[in-house]
Amino acid sequence: MSSHPRISRLRRGLLAALVAASVAVPVSGAAGPAAVPAPAPAVRGPLRTAAPEDLAERYAATRADIGAAERTAARHGDRGRAAALHTMAGPARSFLSFDGRDGGRGVEVVGDLSRAERIAVLIPGAGIDIDHYWRLRNGALALRKELGAGSAVVAWLGYRTPATASPASLTSGRATEAAQELVRFSGELKRLRPAARTTLLCHSYGSVVCARAAHGLRVDDIVLYGSPGTGYPDVAALHTPATVWAGRASHDWIADVPHAELRLPFVTVGFGTDPVSPGFGAEIFAAGSGGHSDYLKTGSESLRSIARIVAGTAGSAKTPGERHA
Repeated sequence: MSSHPRISRLRRGLLAALVAASVAVPVSGAAGPAAVPAPAPAVRGPLRTAAPEDLAERYAATRADIGAAERTAARHGDRGRAAALHTMAGPARSFLSFDGRDGGRGVEVVGDLSRAERIAVLIPGAGIDIDHYWRLRNGALALRKELGAGSAVVAWLGYRTPATASPASLTSGRATEAAQELVRFSGELKRLRPAARTTLLCHSYGSVVCARAAHGLRVDDIVLYGSPGTGYPDVAALHTPATVWAGRASHDWIADVPHAELRLPFVTVGFGTDPVSPGFGAEIFAAGSGGHSDYLKTGSESLRSIARIVAGTAGSAKTPGERHA
């Protein structure tokens, strides 16, 4: 007798257990970050050009928005949020946009966008909000250093990410909402820097966001790493001309999450096909032996691999810094 039915039942059982555990997370804990008040941002609308003077004007205006959110958080008594915003408002920081409401949104540039020939856009997964934004920024800094001159890395916190252990992290609802904003931002970036090689780097739940947006994205590569699945059976279903890459580190716990979909009466739980499986059809890159949060860690094999993809030299024996020195 085939073991496939038993494997299927086991997967469904594990997925159901994961759902139950997520539902048990206290609602108050998940709602905390979004409950901190913030004023509406003064900076709105697309950037006119990527000329240095226009970028400098935008960065200064957005810095003022972050400062206003910091003062509001301080009056609210949230010292942690105020401290995080104080750091983000530093004079050396370069945000294209910021909105402190509803958990917070922010789009930061590391590097010189006005001259960048290669642009990487980081799409974070669950658990990244304003209070934990430093994790996203650390990855952006490490990647920018690995890429070297002529590159820019954009940290795109453009949606309300789900909590790591929550029902929202097991469904595509947040990703569907985020996809519209990602398509809009991708179009704006292409208008500002039409000749630049652009890569989307999609971590964990961020890979679900990228998959939902894929058909409308104007990018050269889409990189899925630490992915629970995308909600699509294969690369062809994404309907994108971009090259799709996938990688998973050997000590990433996401490998133990069942790559299955459980269709409930009003929602589908889980994201189906494993992106690193042969059946998905992605180009596979070496991701090393790190954990779920180590893909952009300085000195890691995964960081080197991802940098080569961004630089357009994947498979080359040379590092991006050597090739573009």
